[in-house]
Amino acid sequence: MKSKIWLSSPHMGGHELNYIHEAFDQNWVAPLGPNVNGLEHDLEVFLKSGVSVAALASGTSALHLALIECGVQPGDEVICQSMTFSASANPIAYLGATPVFVDSEEETWNICPEALETAIKDRIAKGRKPKAVIAVHLYGMPFRVEEIAHITEKYGIPLVEDAAEALGSSYKGRYCGTFGRFAALSFNGNKIITTSGGGALVCHSQEDKDKAVFLSTQARDQAPHYQHSHIGYNYRMSNIAAGIGRGQMEVLLHRVSARRAMHDFYSELFDDIPGVVLHSEPDETYYSNYWLSAVLMDPETAGHTREELRLALLEENIESRPLWKPMHLQPVFASAPYYGGKVCEQLFHDGLCLPSGSNLSDEDRERIKTVIRNVFGKS
Repeated sequence: MKSKIWLSSPHMGGHELNYIHEAFDQNWVAPLGPNVNGLEHDLEVFLKSGVSVAALASGTSALHLALIECGVQPGDEVICQSMTFSASANPIAYLGATPVFVDSEEETWNICPEALETAIKDRIAKGRKPKAVIAVHLYGMPFRVEEIAHITEKYGIPLVEDAAEALGSSYKGRYCGTFGRFAALSFNGNKIITTSGGGALVCHSQEDKDKAVFLSTQARDQAPHYQHSHIGYNYRMSNIAAGIGRGQMEVLLHRVSARRAMHDFYSELFDDIPGVVLHSEPDETYYSNYWLSAVLMDPETAGHTREELRLALLEENIESRPLWKPMHLQPVFASAPYYGGKVCEQLFHDGLCLPSGSNLSDEDRERIKTVIRNVFGKS
């Protein structure tokens, strides 16, 4: 069998073991330690904008803490982009709140400003003003930052960025993860850089970071004994995982360049294939890390469905994946309100994510190219 070509696999930079060995030498193998502090500093320096960063166990835990700090409680409502991974919406349910899902717009595939404002107005009219809005930079593509921020400010609703897929992406020269009141980053194994599993909460004040750190370390009060006045969580990143992250931060910009090169590869590959549109930046104000390169296929024009292409790649041991199934179509959220049209449903029906790893070789690209050209009769 041919070797597996993964959708997006971890890509080590070479110095991760130096930080891990240092942690072992100093016996910092328990949670917290110099690598955690170092990774937070590295991220703060990279993101700029005067942010404070708390390194956590996952991007999901970051979203959970962000919603807690936004005051979300049982019975509240939180607006969330429907076209996303379930981790964007699950923390809403953790808090006993109700997600209100909103459709995408066609260019960025992210939350639609018009549908968002319609949802906010209608929920307010029903006496249910949302406590927060979660907007996602899907596959590394920035959402319509200015329009979405304007709407959330207009109605006095905190904006939470799900930047789990967008580290290194920017809008008008400013990095994703620095626009909302809070932002979540992810370092899961398939992300642009990894800590094997982990994430971070981006805050705009030391006070917000301190509260997140307090809650993420079991909310232990200042006392010589173990005393707790609040419910806490075991959400802090380990010093070992943070050591991997410190090594990965050294190569982050190289990883972004490699992912963007994969997008260029697909742009050239599909250039003469009608009915296939590669997801690309709408204009020069958007800068995507292209964490995943994805296409939309019009079956009538292309002559093939995205499922036919997926299966052809799978036959050659090449992984690809349909776009996220919208949250309002998920059985677990079937009763949640939804605003918008059918954009995200069409994206799911016709969209496919293609192998995008920064560690793909020329041989890997040739295998991918051969399958795709054969499917469309371009061999």
